Amino acid sequence: MLLGIDHLVIAVRDPDAAAAVLGRGVGLVSTGGGRHRTAGTFNRLAFLGDAYVELIGVFDAALVERAVTFPVSRAALDRLRSRHQGLATWAVATDDIAADVARLAGGGSTIGDPVAGSRLRPDGEEVRWSTAFPVLGPDRPPFLIEHEPRGAEWGDDARGARAAFRHPGGGRVRLAGLSLPVGDPMQVAEAFGRDDGIALHAAGADRWRGSVGPHAVELRRAAGPRALPLVDLVGEAGTPALDVVRFGVRWRRRPAV
Repeated sequence: MLLGIDHLVIAVRDPDAAAAVLGRGVGLVSTGGGRHRTAGTFNRLAFLGDAYVELIGVFDAALVERAVTFPVSRAALDRLRSRHQGLATWAVATDDIAADVARLAGGGSTIGDPVAGSRLRPDGEEVRWSTAFPVLGPDRPPFLIEHEPRGAEWGDDARGARAAFRHPGGGRVRLAGLSLPVGDPMQVAEAFGRDDGIALHAAGADRWRGSVGPHAVELRRAAGPRALPLVDLVGEAGTPALDVVRFGVRWRRRPAV
């Protein structure tokens, strides 16, 4: 079953430097990350409860080119080769990726079979997951991910600590939704339904909206080549509102009501 948006993959030239900028400009602290040793990328993670922002960079482009089972790295490299940092792709969490992929494949989805992935944390722990991919891109349907529920990032203690963690900007900040600029919202909405089973509905001539788990998802017709994805955040009650652009993404934070 699809649980909600898992994470946003934002390609940056230097994840450590980007983490510092995210902290200063958006008020989000990056507390995790590591290396995809066989895929040529490394990252920093800013958790929003169980959702998170992944700031991903490339340490070996040749390794990325060979990592055919980890297309996230290739999506990040393609984004950086365009000379622009920004959203490369994003993921939706599931609690049974094998069953979801089988169901979607029966309905004509282009999503591939689940594949195992891992990342080595700086403390030496290996974090593991399974993913399934359609064709990736910032204006394409998301991929699916199921985390192995153990260890320093996905064990019960880690999830409890994340739920209580307070960021400098907004306290216990949560992801509310994602709005994507696309060329043809209706066509992309059809791909979301076919490839991932995410139902979006027309909300006017140029917008399609829906949800996955607790998160809102919107496709809007791009106003021009520089139209930006919007990450909608909710902070604690009484925290100041925020609306800034960093890494080719518009970050909007509002206080909880």
